[in-house]
Amino acid sequence: MAKIRYYYNTETCKYEPIKVTKSAMFLNVVGFLSLSLFMAFGLIYVYRVNFTPIKESKLKDQNSVLKLDWKILNEKLNTAYDNVAELQFKDDNIYRVILDTDAIPSTIREGGVGGHNKYGKLSEQELEQPELIIGAYQDVDNLRKKLYIQSKSYDQISDLLSEKEKMWASRPAIQPINNKELTRLHTTFGKRFHPILKRWNNHDGLDFTAPSGTPVYATGDGIITASYRSSTYGNVLFINHGYGYQTRYAHLTKYIVDRGESVKRGQVIGYVGNTGRSQAPHLHYEVLYNYKPINPINFFQRDLGNEEYEKLIEISKQSTIPLD
Repeated sequence: MAKIRYYYNTETCKYEPIKVTKSAMFLNVVGFLSLSLFMAFGLIYVYRVNFTPIKESKLKDQNSVLKLDWKILNEKLNTAYDNVAELQFKDDNIYRVILDTDAIPSTIREGGVGGHNKYGKLSEQELEQPELIIGAYQDVDNLRKKLYIQSKSYDQISDLLSEKEKMWASRPAIQPINNKELTRLHTTFGKRFHPILKRWNNHDGLDFTAPSGTPVYATGDGIITASYRSSTYGNVLFINHGYGYQTRYAHLTKYIVDRGESVKRGQVIGYVGNTGRSQAPHLHYEVLYNYKPINPINFFQRDLGNEEYEKLIEISKQSTIPLD
């Protein structure tokens, strides 16, 4: 049974029951609820200020890890850019200089990596730091482009190097007779008095005096284009080395290669003789560039040490008469 509350009515001098109106009840309920909500929000605020929710704490930890990973990623990108810059420098200033070819233009190396809408989808997303993320994508794409260009450059350098190696192997670059077998070297190149014809003629090569049967070596890779006996040069060989170079070997006692045969530098192709218009066993050796004779002495030091080259010069200074 509900308790009935009374109040003393001074007018009637009686205790009368307290009657609760609907409006009073409503105000009491509203006041109670308001106080409860105020206290609830106050407790929530105190809790949020002094305590971090478990879920939020985990998200903060994850965010810290992501920031650290992002920092490491940027450091690695910067290191990769430095490494690529070093590769580009060596490419343009060392490898291409050695191979005598032009550097890659900066307009190609530093060209753009895409249009304005390339990162449109990223821009449309609600990212916290869109400039940072899009910038990282741009850095990665730019790095990928630089590496692609560098890869193609190395392919080109590899092809150039193969061609240069072929050219270097083909170019006449050694003596046709070993210094151990050489007794004299007549270095007169150009006009000289012919010992048999008794007149001044052009002498387009060098004469290596050596015993008959001394091996004669091809001075560069090439193809035998002529092997025949001549009334003036005796047994003679021509080698076409490509790249504008040819060599002639004359007065051989015999040759052991035939026309059309490929030869390598240092390969024995014949032997010293005294055939044709010659006064003593020797090799007449010529180097031609674009069908014009050039002095072979300029090519010999490539395969000689200092002592060997000095011996060659000493031999060449010995007084001797022309042999052809």
